[in-house]
Amino acid sequence: MSVIAEENVRGGSVFKEINADDEDSQPTEIESLCMNCYQNGMTRILLTKIPFFKEIIISSFTCPNCSWSNTEIQSAGRIQDQGITYTLNVKSKQDMNREVVKADSATTRIPELDFEIPPYTQKGSLSTIEGLLDRAVAGLEQDQPLRNETAPEVAVKISEFIDKLKKLKEGESGFTLVIDDPSGNSFVENPFAPQKDEALSVCNYTRTPQQDAQLGIKAEDEEEEEKPSNDIESMRNEVLTFNTNCPECNAPASTNMKLVQIPHFKEVIIMATNCDDCGHRTNEVKSGGATEELGTKITLHLTDVSDMSRDLLKSETCSILIPELEFELGMAAVGGKFTTLEGILKDIKDLIVSKNPFTCGDSSTSDRTEKLKLFGQKIDKIMAGDMDVHIVLDDPAGNSYLQNIYAPDPDPEMTTEKYARTFEQNEDLGLNDMKTEGYQE
Repeated sequence: MSVIAEENVRGGSVFKEINADDEDSQPTEIESLCMNCYQNGMTRILLTKIPFFKEIIISSFTCPNCSWSNTEIQSAGRIQDQGITYTLNVKSKQDMNREVVKADSATTRIPELDFEIPPYTQKGSLSTIEGLLDRAVAGLEQDQPLRNETAPEVAVKISEFIDKLKKLKEGESGFTLVIDDPSGNSFVENPFAPQKDEALSVCNYTRTPQQDAQLGIKAEDEEEEEKPSNDIESMRNEVLTFNTNCPECNAPASTNMKLVQIPHFKEVIIMATNCDDCGHRTNEVKSGGATEELGTKITLHLTDVSDMSRDLLKSETCSILIPELEFELGMAAVGGKFTTLEGILKDIKDLIVSKNPFTCGDSSTSDRTEKLKLFGQKIDKIMAGDMDVHIVLDDPAGNSYLQNIYAPDPDPEMTTEKYARTFEQNEDLGLNDMKTEGYQE
């Protein structure tokens, strides 16, 4: 995807094509009106790529007459398949330096102050948590002189609230920052990557029809298409095909879906998409059965490189742990997959090392890059069989599977543990409020 600046000569400037694949691309400069002093200033526009966010448009405006400036970002890529919510417990001054990509469709909340920035009231920004608070303070202070004249009581209350925000920025007390983005194009930095950030929780969710309509995906009153037959026997014997768009180039593509029986396990639904335009291929696995009564924890001790060829089914609710590396991959991080042990390790390496948005450009630091590079080397050693580690699959829903190559006999290097879910795990799975008996009363 690219944004074309028309090759017109205006005031001696030539506007060239901006291409995200061109590493040497320079920002396009456009003379534009300053909304502060109403004289001409300069807008610079650049299209660039950030992993996870595909392509974004970065624009910056400066006015040489009144020194007013403004920066913003806009997503030029596709809307993600799921919305995302980041919840961060800000406990120290260092947390204020975390980098944040906030899309214009994101809602920002601070529950302790009952403070919320609704979606589409601010332009998208690439900033820090401190920068978000500064922007909120500046927005509240903007109309204070007018409020002092027209509504003094309201102005006093807003001044008190601004003081609370400034105290949070100074780190006088901890608070919770929630960024909820239905488009899935926002991001909060994890400075401890690839290790788990105890202060940051990430939750993916399915958008509501109202959120889809707000993002312009489809109208709220759009009629539902005729549903395919839900006969189980028909699904077992045929491959269902439906039209979709490629997640990389957005060209029309087709997705194949098949109900498959995994030996010694259960039925699963495998969906695969293949794009004829760009060659991108992806697959996703959904559980074909109900949530199990007990959670499942599978631990495999890797003793030989042949273990890399074991079949593995990872559901969307499954977490992956490697205790020797102090590494934990949360649920839904790589989605549902039916692959091999080697395949899931490659996906982990790509997610943490290759596609990490804070390991390149201005966002990267030498220490962080070296740390993630070392982590990638350890993953390579595991895949080569040169490192003695344990792989743990922890699935509260009980819908994940790791092949037992000794079946039907027990595997001496693999243990499977069934456990009762906690209240929090049932809450994440939506089971606490689910009523399956007497619901008609």
